[in-house]
Amino acid sequence: MINIAEKLRTATQPLFTFEVLPPLKGKGIEAIYAAIDPLLEFNPSYINITYHAADVQYKTKEDGSIEKRVVRKRPGTVATAAAIHYKYGIEVVPHLICSGLNQEDIENILIDLHFLDIHNLFVLRGDAQKGSRVFIPNENGHAHTTDLMQQINNMNKGLYLDDALKAPVPTQFSMGVACYPEKHIEAPNLETDIQFLKEKVKLGAEYAVTQLFFDNQKYFDFVKACRAEGITIPIVPGLKPISGLNDLNLLPQTFNIDIPEELVKEVKKCTTNEAARQVGVAWTIEQCKQLKDFGIPSLHFYTLGKSDNIRQICQAVF
Repeated sequence: MINIAEKLRTATQPLFTFEVLPPLKGKGIEAIYAAIDPLLEFNPSYINITYHAADVQYKTKEDGSIEKRVVRKRPGTVATAAAIHYKYGIEVVPHLICSGLNQEDIENILIDLHFLDIHNLFVLRGDAQKGSRVFIPNENGHAHTTDLMQQINNMNKGLYLDDALKAPVPTQFSMGVACYPEKHIEAPNLETDIQFLKEKVKLGAEYAVTQLFFDNQKYFDFVKACRAEGITIPIVPGLKPISGLNDLNLLPQTFNIDIPEELVKEVKKCTTNEAARQVGVAWTIEQCKQLKDFGIPSLHFYTLGKSDNIRQICQAVF
C-alpha cells in the first residue's frame, strides 16, 4: 500500500498531483482519460476523484402534483477511481463525503474500496444541498467531517455497524482533509477554522490540501498560523487557474475567495475566454514558482476535466 502522506513527507522535490471529476451520468470515461493522458509526462504521484451528492429535483406533473426526484448527476467515484488506478498504475485518492449518504452507504463504499485495494481517502463534509444555506445530513448520516472520520477509524479497528459480525477484517484507510487559507464560508473566523483543522488532525488526518487561492501570501500566512497551533502535517496548496472571463464572478461566489486586483485588471483587459485562460496560465506559473521556493511538498491542481492549461503550467514549472 502506498501512503500519500508518507510520499508528501519524504519528497525531495515538489510532487505533482491533480483532481478529476467522474463523468456525467450517461457519458463514458474516455473524456477523463483524455484529460489525464497529456499530464502523464509530469509523473503524477496520485489523482483525486471527486464525489458528488445527489440533487433533489421537483417536477410538476400533468395533473398539477409535484414529483420529487433524487438525481445523481455524477455517479461512479469508486468505479472511476478503480478504472484510473488499474489503467495507469497511478495511486488514486477518491473523495468520500457526508452529503447525501447515511452511515450504511458510507460503510458499503468503504468496503468496496477496501476490496479494490484503494486505501487513500480524501474526507469531506460536502456542500449544503442546493437552495439551503445550512447543511442538513441524511437520516442516520454525518453532520461533520469529524464524524465521518470517526466511522473510518472504527472500520480501521475492525468495528463495523453490525456488531454481530464474526471477526471482521480491519480496513487500512489513510485520510487527507481539506483546509481553507481564507477560511471556510461557514466558519466565523480563520482562527476558529484552524481549530477545526486541528480536530481533524487529532482524528487521523495525515495531510491537508487547501481550497484554491490566487494570493500566495494567504497560503504562507495560513501555514505559519497552523504551525503555531502545533499542526505539523503537510499542507498542500490547491490551485485552479482562471479559465474564462466569467471566473471573476463565479469563483468568489462559489469558493468564498478573493481574487487579487492585479489579476482582475489583467483578466478585464481580455476580450475572449482564450485570452483570459492564458492570463490564468501565466498567473499560476508565477504562483507555482513562488510556492516551490517556499518549500511546499506538492502542487495540486483542480482540472475540472480540462488539462490543456495545466499542461502549459507544468511545462514551465516541473
